[in-house]
Amino acid sequence: MENSFLVSYLILLPLLGSLVLLFINKSNEKLIKYFGLFISTLVFVISLIIYFNFDSDSGEFQFIHKINWIKNINVSYFVGVDGLSLLLVLLTTFLTPLTLISSWSAITKQVKEFTFFMLVLEVGMIGVFVSLDLFLFYVFWEAMLIPMYFIIGIWGGEQRIYASVKFFLYTMFGSLLMLISIIWLAVNSVSVLGHFSTDLIELYSVAPSFEQTLQMWMFFAFAFSFAIKVPLFPLHTWLPDAHVQAPTAGSVILAGVLLKMGTYGLLRFCLPLFPDASVKFAPYIAVLAVIGIIYGALVAMVQRDMKKLVAYSSVAHLGFVVLGIFAVTQEAVQGAIIQMINHGLSTGALFLLVGVIYERTHTREISYYGGIAKIVPLFSFALMFASLSSVGLPGLNGFVGEFLILLGSFKSPVLNSWWFTVFASSGVIFAAIYLLWMYQRIVFGEVTNPKLNDISDMNKREMLVLIPIFIFIIWIGIQPNTFLKVSDKSTKKLIHQVYHPINSENKPVTDVK
Repeated sequence: MENSFLVSYLILLPLLGSLVLLFINKSNEKLIKYFGLFISTLVFVISLIIYFNFDSDSGEFQFIHKINWIKNINVSYFVGVDGLSLLLVLLTTFLTPLTLISSWSAITKQVKEFTFFMLVLEVGMIGVFVSLDLFLFYVFWEAMLIPMYFIIGIWGGEQRIYASVKFFLYTMFGSLLMLISIIWLAVNSVSVLGHFSTDLIELYSVAPSFEQTLQMWMFFAFAFSFAIKVPLFPLHTWLPDAHVQAPTAGSVILAGVLLKMGTYGLLRFCLPLFPDASVKFAPYIAVLAVIGIIYGALVAMVQRDMKKLVAYSSVAHLGFVVLGIFAVTQEAVQGAIIQMINHGLSTGALFLLVGVIYERTHTREISYYGGIAKIVPLFSFALMFASLSSVGLPGLNGFVGEFLILLGSFKSPVLNSWWFTVFASSGVIFAAIYLLWMYQRIVFGEVTNPKLNDISDMNKREMLVLIPIFIFIIWIGIQPNTFLKVSDKSTKKLIHQVYHPINSENKPVTDVK
């Protein structure tokens, strides 16, 4: 196995950058902002190098880097990417510099600390997506919590302390269950491997052979932890508070990347490690996903706060992703992966736009607005574009993911009922209602609030942040194969692992369904 350092550079660069930042005088805010942007852009460039050198004809892990870490218990620093993780790594490295630029005017106090926590957060997020050792994964999973806790708690809204503590406690509770399950899994692997191991590739070869009751308990612990992070109904209550209280950059990263850690965990760990339990529980989890789609949409419809509306829309959109994962068909899982990227782009853009208008008016109440199309035409156009992307208009990114998920769910032998597709489809209609209704109340009609006449339209910096996101929204909508081909082979391998688990003698079954 030849080591590649490229993935490690993705982790080390923002980590070193955050340490260097500590030595810059806090009064030099301009240097701090540009330094943070430079480091995060450099990380994005390295992720592009990985993307352009990634072999999409292989479903195996690539750019692997492995170093023994704790020899006594066979724990390694073991990282690499495959088609399931590469797009999420790219989404992380793409959104981080954009959120830093977007915060330049919104974050005016403790700029040095904010930039430091954003870089540390990037370390944790990338680490979660590239870890191939369960112990290492847990370390990054927990490490990511700390900077997000401070970002919400220091730079958030009036109830930021309550929101940050709630976010922390929810995630910690799920994490502890996962930690117990990781230890349980590694201890049980000793009887087959002959040694304690947290190596994910080794565990792929032994965990599916565990007896079904054991698989079910381990699946429950992992799935519960990831379901909190998604968040899956009814574990979603921390999300609206965290989104509403977080600063704009925090909301964008939270919606764009952090929520995907939960759905990524379901794909990376629950399905291939515990295939029998995954198939057994799939219909029940799909029911919760569909309830989340409808519930999230209905609650979003009655919101008076723009940010809260977008937050609840995330519950609905992530419900689609979970439905696609547990349909366990090629189309549905591919749809789930591309929908994670789509949600990061469209909801990220919506949160950025809410931040743009909030900076000018200091309110997110929908009733405060009305008729601003003539006053801020660029903002109005951008809000319409992001809303249509989130609705899933054909030709834009959202349509591709939702179509594949609904198609794959309809054909799913695991779900074995087209009622899941029927009820989930209603979420598409509801999304159009709550987003277009919000747009109508904010943008159209006569200006009834004289204070709106003085607000300015988007400036060049704000447009610079949104234009790259809009380019990808169109690109995925018109040419989705550019991105679908990256995850195609890895998705086929994953589905093969579920339907044909590797046996206890570490011999993979060769026939692919």
